[in-house]
Parts: sequence; structure tokens; C-alpha cells
Amino acid sequence: MSVLIVTGSSRGIGAEVCRIAAKRGWSVCVNYSHSKEEAQGVVDQIRDAGGKSIAVKADVSIDGEVRKMFETVDQQLGSVTALVNNAGVNGLVSRLEDIDSEVTSRVFAVNILGSFLCARHAIKRMAKRYGGSGGVIVNISSAAAKHGGAGSYIDYAASKGALDTFIVGLAKEQAKEGIRVNTLRPGATMTELSMDWARSNPEWLDGVIEQVPLGRPAEVPEIANAVMWLLSDESSYVTGAILDACGGWVSP
Repeated sequence: MSVLIVTGSSRGIGAEVCRIAAKRGWSVCVNYSHSKEEAQGVVDQIRDAGGKSIAVKADVSIDGEVRKMFETVDQQLGSVTALVNNAGVNGLVSRLEDIDSEVTSRVFAVNILGSFLCARHAIKRMAKRYGGSGGVIVNISSAAAKHGGAGSYIDYAASKGALDTFIVGLAKEQAKEGIRVNTLRPGATMTELSMDWARSNPEWLDGVIEQVPLGRPAEVPEIANAVMWLLSDESSYVTGAILDACGGWVSP
């Protein structure tokens, strides 16, 4: 049985990964921190289509809540075989000298510590040394890790840069345990939040499109399908890799 946890998956990329994975036969945990109704809506869509899914509330930056989420999945779906660390927060739009230290602390707590904690609990179930049969971890980074977020969200960009470094060591550490670890690095993607922001700040989207060789932002299914490739056996020889899915924006 293939069991997948997608953190922060009540909407956007995470929700789409859950829907696609369920169609392909995965049992899916839809994790959320605040958006209970939206998370349940994703679960209902999956169940209505004949899939198996549960919604589990957990703040990924709190170890006790992460532990309970994995235990709930153990009981209701089975031991996890794949994890997508998708949960993330952007912080506030500001220059570095104007940042709110509490907001920035939250950015790093969710984006970095949260990924560490979820990966740790997944490894204890997947790794051969703990009696597991291996698995896959995919972290969702951002093109901001390469372009730096100057003048807008430099703390968010730095947190994603740390996430990129995290997978390099983790992939090497867990390879002999049968666990592959990779990162997907999307660019501007038209999630619900991005569309709302673009409506009120049209100059933002225009500025981004000017920098993207493909001349448009990504649609959510395009990014979700890239995640699914990294989860699938089609990428069985890929670990420790960072896959840019940004329309050429920050690709080498």
C-alpha cells in the first residue's frame, strides 16, 4: 500500500498533488494547520472519486503535532511511504531592515524546522534500519532560493535556500536506507493566493512574466505533475536533485 502525506495541502499545489496521487492509487493524508473546511473539501473530492484520504490537523513546526499526525496516518491509512514537504509561509513583503523578527522566525520555523520534523518522522517509518522498505521525500522549494527575493521577501528566499541545502545531505544520509530525497523548485505559480495577489498587484505579475523565458506563470497541475514524477518509480535513480520548474526563470 502506497501512503502519502502532503503537508500544507488544503489548497494550491499541495491539494492538487493529493488529488492526482489519489487518482493513481495512493492513500493520501491532507495536512492542514488552519483551513479545516478546505482540507475536508479536498478529502471529499478524493473520496467522491473513489480514493482513500483523511484530513489531519498539525502545525508542522511543532514536533508533538507532527508525531500525532504520523500516528493518525499509521492507524487510518498505514505506514507512510512518501512525504511531500509542501507547507510554507511567505512572511511579509519588506526590505531586510524593515522585517518583523517574529514573522521571520515563523517563516523559518515552518519552512525549515517543519520540513526537518516531518522528514524525521517519515524516516523512522521508511528506513530499512527501522524495519521499513524505503520511500520518497520531496521538498517544495522556490525559485526565490536562487533569485534571492531582494526588496520583497528575502527571509522567505533564505529559508528556501536552506531547504535546498537540506536535501543534499539528507539524500546522501538516507540512500542506503532506501529513501530518495529530492526538491522541486517552482517559480511563479497561479495558486489561489497568487491569483488574489495578482489581482490587487498586477504590476507584480507583469514584472515576473518579463523575467520568465516561457512568458507566463505556471498552472498548478504543471507543478503538481512534476512532484508526482519525483514520487514515482520513473525517477527511481534520482536522489539529491533539485528540479527547477520555473519556465526558465532561474534555471542554469
